[in-house]
Amino acid sequence: MALAIIGLAGGAVVGPESALAQNPPPAAPQRVVKPKAPAAAAQPAAPAPHAEAAASGSEPVARVGGRDVSSSEIRSFLAAVGPDQRAALARDPALLNQTLRAMFARQLILKEAADKKWQDQPAVVAQLAKLREEAIVETYLQSVSVPPENYPDEAEIQKTYDANKGQLIMPRRFHLAQIYVALPEGSDNAAEEKAKAKLADIQAKLKQPKADFAQIAKDASDQRELADKGGDLGWLPEPQLVTEIKTRVMGMAVNTVSEPIKLADGYHIVKLIETKPSETMPLADVRDTLVQRLRAQRAELNRRAYIARVLEQNPPAVNEIALSRIAGELTQSAGAAR
Repeated sequence: MALAIIGLAGGAVVGPESALAQNPPPAAPQRVVKPKAPAAAAQPAAPAPHAEAAASGSEPVARVGGRDVSSSEIRSFLAAVGPDQRAALARDPALLNQTLRAMFARQLILKEAADKKWQDQPAVVAQLAKLREEAIVETYLQSVSVPPENYPDEAEIQKTYDANKGQLIMPRRFHLAQIYVALPEGSDNAAEEKAKAKLADIQAKLKQPKADFAQIAKDASDQRELADKGGDLGWLPEPQLVTEIKTRVMGMAVNTVSEPIKLADGYHIVKLIETKPSETMPLADVRDTLVQRLRAQRAELNRRAYIARVLEQNPPAVNEIALSRIAGELTQSAGAAR
């Protein structure tokens, strides 16, 4: 069975270490935990305001339209958004604030509409009824379409893997490290000269006998998170490297260091630590994805079969003349809309 599998080969690049990877996802924010203050002598601490509420998840976070919005409501709202959006909200307090303000605005609008009994408007009643029907039908179809728990078996998984090996290619990968010298957008000549002077000092240190690239990266790289790892970027698939870096790395020998490469964000000195050739991903690495795809395909087939069976058991009696009249009306309205 042919099975289209997209994106299995290229893993996401973790962390914003550099512009080496095309559109790498930002790293999770660093959390700083403040040390606890020493307790007062022999006196029990007074309970903090809202302590019990905070423990139960009902601690008020905001007051909207005369009503407290609890932390549990906020958590429920955030749990309903996608993982990528949650990660973006975690990284950007301003975006989180903006998103919550939009949520509060919806609550205020909902309250105002309810006060005006907007839900009783005939058009709204009809739309809600339609949405209710769609929800019932869709969830019921999903329930009757679920494949058996033991599907697919190992033979089916192996068969699908063998049929799709040509699509399960892991591209060539490079284990890279880098030293990064920042050059902010719009930098003037003085900033450029300062960056070049820093580069010259780094290059001089790299050319010394037994130079330690990782230590130099720790001391000199302008990105703290990258510096803390000795400049190590880990394994990067070839398609995720920006063109300038890929071109340079392709011509490098293992354990060699590049000349500075200027990109829009600054200068990058890259070390090629190791390479891995392109290869077919082993079944163990893609098994879960194959199982999910096979189950989704079987669920869709089950769904279509169930719908066909319902129609076969209860064949509709169609007035073809009336139906053709409706079709003609649709044609006329489509032509008028052009």
